[in-house]
Amino acid sequence: MKISQEDVQHVANLARLRLSDEELVTMTGQLDTILSYVEKLDELDTTGVSPTTHVFPLSNVFREDIVRPSLEQQEALENGPKTDEDSFLVPKII
Repeated sequence: MKISQEDVQHVANLARLRLSDEELVTMTGQLDTILSYVEKLDELDTTGVSPTTHVFPLSNVFREDIVRPSLEQQEALENGPKTDEDSFLVPKII
């Protein structure tokens, strides 16, 4: 596939990009290379190949949501450097 500089300039305008003449030549060459590679991939026979999002089959990867006992409030507050009766005290940050 051959992409023209006018096509590249059109895409650049849509993306609100200003390209110098040198950048336009460079981008045209790079986009032509990319599109040629994609065109080559299009030649592959992919019938019978299902689309995948992962290489390995994954099912639910999350652990079960099990209720477990947690620390009592006073026990947790004992670990803080500064506390009042029911919360941690932290420095004010603006």
